[in-house]
Amino acid sequence: MDSLLLMAEALRYPHPGQVNALYTKVSKLNGQLGNKSFTDFLTKIESLSLSEQEELFTRTLDLSPLAAPYVGYQIWGESYKRGEFMAQLNHEMKVNQIDLEGELPDHLRPILQYLSISSSPLPELIEVLETSIKSMRNSLKKTEKDNPYLLLFDAIGTASKSLQVAESSAE
Repeated sequence: MDSLLLMAEALRYPHPGQVNALYTKVSKLNGQLGNKSFTDFLTKIESLSLSEQEELFTRTLDLSPLAAPYVGYQIWGESYKRGEFMAQLNHEMKVNQIDLEGELPDHLRPILQYLSISSSPLPELIEVLETSIKSMRNSLKKTEKDNPYLLLFDAIGTASKSLQVAESSAE
């Protein structure tokens, strides 16, 4: 799923040319992305300077973030169950040769990369993904109701619903 990879790329720390590269990749999908929230996110981010993008990213997703982008944390907090979940994810990331780039295995970016290439993702992940994204979104909306990352969480939530539909039809 190319759209999941695009959303994973949008969760990277801002760098020069990032938004233009994402627009180019979206245009190559010829409307197949079907996700207005993602293009709205790009439009809002594009209107910011690079330093403003960096500050927004850091405030939203990094260093005691407004919306911690960790799927397991959103569901279980700092518990043993999250540790088990991360161990499973870590194994899946290694098997699928996904570089965590210094992140924990339950970070949303490597999870989206994993979901984009896995033909049979961990059922435990599919079960909690939508709930964790809603939790991230709700946490952010309480503090910054106009934060552009709300649109990105909406886009990821829409994409995750299609994963759940695919998973339930495969059963």
